[in-house]
Amino acid sequence: MNQRFITFEGGEGAGKSTQIKRLAERLEAQGHSVLITREPGGTAGAEAIRHVILSGAAEPYGTEMEALLFAAARSDNVQNIILPALRAGKIVLCDRFLDSSRVYQGMTGNVDMDFVLQMERAVTEGARPGLTLIFDLPAEIGAERAAKRRTEDQPDRYEKEALAQQEARRQAFLKIAKDEPDRCLVIDASQPIADVNKAVDTAVDAYLGAFEDA
Repeated sequence: MNQRFITFEGGEGAGKSTQIKRLAERLEAQGHSVLITREPGGTAGAEAIRHVILSGAAEPYGTEMEALLFAAARSDNVQNIILPALRAGKIVLCDRFLDSSRVYQGMTGNVDMDFVLQMERAVTEGARPGLTLIFDLPAEIGAERAAKRRTEDQPDRYEKEALAQQEARRQAFLKIAKDEPDRCLVIDASQPIADVNKAVDTAVDAYLGAFEDA
């Protein structure tokens, strides 16, 4: 079931949302049934938590509280969106999932990693991505892109943070990719968009073809 679960990860402005929509359209044109979701988000309750987190309202309570909020949103998303879709045979594309919590709250957020992993196990109910695409982009380029796409005057909770912190997150994602090469594939998001599109399509086609032929 998790073979049909693909997650998109990376720093701010890396282009995950654009790629996930484009890939969904391509897979649907090939005859696949596809569901897109995001974290935090996916359900009404999780979207409400998303607003609380990204607005910065939870920031004064510390990173551990934010980690708990992410876990609550993930639990709702997994139970009501992700697992039902996987059980129905759909391909699920998720904009951020476990790795973002590991990076943003754990590896660069000073929350104890054992605590992060315990919450992960508690709320995912066995849902694990079979493939994770990590969109890699230097922090300064990501910040510029995020500013251009922004629809509101103020950056969100994470976009506003210093480039050094954002670059630390980039390196944390790359470490996860190095540690879990069977699941993670790094996409150079600094390439021209046509090359990024091709890299995503090649990776996903190879992945889906491998398990569909098994």
